Amino acid sequence: MGKLKAFRVIGGRVTEIPGSSVALERQLQSLIEGNMEAMLGIRFLASEYATGRHRGRIDSLGLDENGTPVIVEYKRSRDQNVVNQALSYLSWLHDHHHEFESLVTEKLGTEAAEAVDWSNPRLVCIAGDFTHHDTVAIEMIGRRIDLVSYRVFDDVLTLQLVASVPGTGAASVRAKPSFATVTSGAAAPKSVQQYLNESPQDLQDLFADLDKVLLSHEDVQRESQLHYIAYRRIKNVATVRVQPRNRALVVNLRLDPDTVKLEEGFSRDVRGLGCLGIKGGVEVRIRSREDLERAGDLIWRSIEQG
Repeated sequence: MGKLKAFRVIGGRVTEIPGSSVALERQLQSLIEGNMEAMLGIRFLASEYATGRHRGRIDSLGLDENGTPVIVEYKRSRDQNVVNQALSYLSWLHDHHHEFESLVTEKLGTEAAEAVDWSNPRLVCIAGDFTHHDTVAIEMIGRRIDLVSYRVFDDVLTLQLVASVPGTGAASVRAKPSFATVTSGAAAPKSVQQYLNESPQDLQDLFADLDKVLLSHEDVQRESQLHYIAYRRIKNVATVRVQPRNRALVVNLRLDPDTVKLEEGFSRDVRGLGCLGIKGGVEVRIRSREDLERAGDLIWRSIEQG
């Protein structure tokens, strides 16, 4: 893997800051658990979670921005079977849906627990480094896995997404049907893919152009949820909803609204509105290729901050 380098600049001259790993693995774990949502976009649930007959303790359990269960495992230096360890805990997760949802209820509330997406649980492995063989191996495993390397430069901690695979989970079904829906026989909510398929051809073509822009950036992954399509690096950088009736694509970006010149009918501040996939930020409505061009800089900024 390529090594990230950092330099201190004083008076036009640079001095390299030597990178290092943490002294103790537990230091890394405690730091990330205490800041997990800011660093990884994952809401922290539990540390050193005992798996009973599976004979182990999961380093960290969490729930990501898309409502997906996450297992996080750490290694202080180079990967030492951290992927295999995380995979072994995945079997516990598959057998303990109710226990995990009870934990979510306790920490985050009933609404979050009812929206847990079990279609494709996620593994995040954080280590000082990974080998080329690690990145090839996760392609063959067929599970949703992120390999994230870290490095310490004085008082700066860096995280770098080394490799990410989307896995082969079934189509996402985020929300469980309510009792009222089941008893009344009401139809299940439409998925974003259904809305896209029913859209006019020009809106489908516009989505294809937007999708191409988002995926043209290095290491951005696309993951379809029920109500939106998420694009992410370590964290979500954009979510896209399709509104055929309005002939619009609604894009939520990870940006501070105070740093954006908002334009009525095109962009707005959505802090406090409970948007799916990205909390707060800026919402942009794209109805034409001209709008897509206008949104280009905002999309780039959001990806850079992800």
